[in-house]
Amino acid sequence: MLRAALLACLTAQPALACETALLLSIDVSGSIDAGDYRLQTEGLAAALSDAEVVDALVRGQVALAVVQWSGVEEQALVLSWQRMLAPEDVTRFAARAAAIPRAFTGSDTAVGQGLRFATAQFAAVADCRNRVVDISGDGQENAGFTDSAARREAIRAGIMVNAIAIEEPGPASPITSYYRNWIITPGGFVVTARGLQDYARTLRLKLLRELTRPVG
Repeated sequence: MLRAALLACLTAQPALACETALLLSIDVSGSIDAGDYRLQTEGLAAALSDAEVVDALVRGQVALAVVQWSGVEEQALVLSWQRMLAPEDVTRFAARAAAIPRAFTGSDTAVGQGLRFATAQFAAVADCRNRVVDISGDGQENAGFTDSAARREAIRAGIMVNAIAIEEPGPASPITSYYRNWIITPGGFVVTARGLQDYARTLRLKLLRELTRPVG
């Protein structure tokens, strides 16, 4: 029996290290009404259920978490870190994401406070090689005014910040420009969703870009 156990240990496949810790940080400020909120949670669940995304998450043993943020002192970790070790893990996480209750309503847009809260969550996944905040929002900062300081802190901590800018239909892109100039870190990127109806498609493409290329 001892010999069999030793042989099993020698022949077992080594566990993959966590490639990326990816924190999805979602705007729930006053500009997001109940219908918009539902589009975000359903879009998040749909993107996580995509077969290519599932494969990338499991292959990289990715750790996922979800934060909701709004005004000053209004940030919450609504889904704590979970490792995507098998497709079933992703399925369960997606189902939980679709049913997340809204943490805050009718408040300001304190982007910097939200980013600072998000970057503080990575202490729980210190073994992950890359750390990425995936922030989405439809407005520029109008409270707290800590966005530039929060960005500098993320850079010093070695955390990459990418963004989804949710824009109104049409050619103007003020939110995209804001995230590009003030929020994302060097090497990060912004993608633009034209309305929240475009959120699921944009998030899927963004996740694939984050998970199938080197980051950090």
